[in-house]
Amino acid sequence: MPAHGFQPCIPTRGISVPAGKDWLHEIKHDGYRMMVIRAHARVRLITRGGLDWTKRFPWIVETARKLRQEQFVLDGETVVLNVDGMSDFDALHSGKHNAEAQFYAFDMLSGEGDDYRRLPLSMRKANLARLLARRAQGIFLAPFERGEIGPDLFRHACIMGLEGMVSKHADRAYSPGRCTHWIKNKNPKHPAFRRVQDQF
Repeated sequence: MPAHGFQPCIPTRGISVPAGKDWLHEIKHDGYRMMVIRAHARVRLITRGGLDWTKRFPWIVETARKLRQEQFVLDGETVVLNVDGMSDFDALHSGKHNAEAQFYAFDMLSGEGDDYRRLPLSMRKANLARLLARRAQGIFLAPFERGEIGPDLFRHACIMGLEGMVSKHADRAYSPGRCTHWIKNKNPKHPAFRRVQDQF
């Protein structure tokens, strides 16, 4: 267990995209999985592997301090967007665009001292949406679609050249480590598919 007490939920690689009504589907952005942890004036950015990259991405830290709650833990993806608004992993990995890196938040593990991890995903997303309703640029609410649209959404994501999609069961709690109610399907034609180091 990491020192900050929050271990990330890791999706299982999928064979197909779930199509049931209780599934939420999110586009997988090509970036660094990270948690944004705020405790009053202190903000930390912690990678999936437990590294502290707070100093590396100042825009995300600055934005986190502007949000109206003073205590929260967000789970999401740090990305650098290209001129087309798509995530550019090479630009992010180069370190030359750290000041431009932004955060796509897709989960909220705690808020104002309350632990949300036992809540169903749908409620955690509602809390996240309220937190980011008046967000400043730098931290975005990751969009999602619900239900049977999943397989079609994945096909379109592949056509658009995106990395893939993560499908999550709306009624499940947040589970640390590898879990079967988060399912990741990757675009086989995307460069991320061939990387040895999976950055999710």
